[in-house]
Amino acid sequence: MSHSHERHEKICLNCNAALYGRYCHVCGQENIEPKETVWGLISHFFYDITHFDGKFFSTTRLLITRPGFLPKEYLEGRRARYLHPIRMYVFSSALFFLCLYSVFHFHGMEGSDEDKKDKKDKLGIITALPDSVRAKALNKAKTAADTAAVLNALDLAKPYMRTVEKEKEKKTDTIPLYTKKIRKKNYNFNLINPKAEYASVREYDSVQKTLPKAERDGWVQRQGKHREIELNARYKGDQQAMWRDLLEKFVHTFPYLLFISLPLYAFYLKLLYVRRKQFLYVTHGIFLIYLYIFTFIDLLVYFGLNQVHESMDWDWVGWIEAVVLLYGVWYAYKAMRKFYGQGTGKTMLKFIILNTCAFWSIIFLFMAFFLFAVFKF
Repeated sequence: MSHSHERHEKICLNCNAALYGRYCHVCGQENIEPKETVWGLISHFFYDITHFDGKFFSTTRLLITRPGFLPKEYLEGRRARYLHPIRMYVFSSALFFLCLYSVFHFHGMEGSDEDKKDKKDKLGIITALPDSVRAKALNKAKTAADTAAVLNALDLAKPYMRTVEKEKEKKTDTIPLYTKKIRKKNYNFNLINPKAEYASVREYDSVQKTLPKAERDGWVQRQGKHREIELNARYKGDQQAMWRDLLEKFVHTFPYLLFISLPLYAFYLKLLYVRRKQFLYVTHGIFLIYLYIFTFIDLLVYFGLNQVHESMDWDWVGWIEAVVLLYGVWYAYKAMRKFYGQGTGKTMLKFIILNTCAFWSIIFLFMAFFLFAVFKF
């Protein structure tokens, strides 16, 4: 039994049957006020984490095929025949992020075992030497067998060599090919520096204290430098390992980002429909919860099609992926028009304003969560 207030009217909102108590003897719905408080939603959240029933599939069918229908039904008090939105949100979001984390991971940034072996072999070739060293190696050969072994080793090294013209010495020489690859490696945004100036935060702080006050780093610079020194000590200058761990942690903050964005978007809807007094702040939240649930399902379908597209190399699947994404955009507009009951022009204008505000808000939240991941991981 919920803690919401019981209605004074003794008519069931779900089936219109006469009531003789708190629950309807026909459909079983509790006779409570349809306007739910924020605390009511929170209590439903914790209660429904461990509960699930077969209504999920029938509710999902209506959610996908009839935009805006379920939140309108919830607002009008017809709830017993559908799965509660909080329970449905918990299940669908858990399924979505489980699939997301299983499909998208960053361990592959290290490269395959064959790539590592090939790189190790290239870096370990001691025969990739300049001509001067090559001549010395041949001179040290005492027997014909030694000379043949040296020449054989040099032949094996040829695929890993390249020829360059040394302008100063005006002669042709050879250097290892892998040096070119190392020189091309460039990071535009370094959080760690393999050639760090300071070995510890204490050393950096000591140097700062010796400088004149006007030349010392500011608070923001000091915090960034402290973090750079700590990361450099942890990862030993390995940029790839650092970025892999950072992206893993950043991706795992998505549920928190959505949790924060939902009440923020509800506030935007409250401002857009401020003249519609029948729509309370919690009402906008219910609408967004159903919209989030549909988005989870839509993206799951898209990711599934994307995996089929990549594994089977069927180009026509790409068209279906585009249709799934476009349907998601159309669905959000249609749900707003159905739920709030306004015309095409007003709904389209408010839909554009909402998505513009949501876009800049999500950019800001992404940046905030990224900085949080940098300073906390």
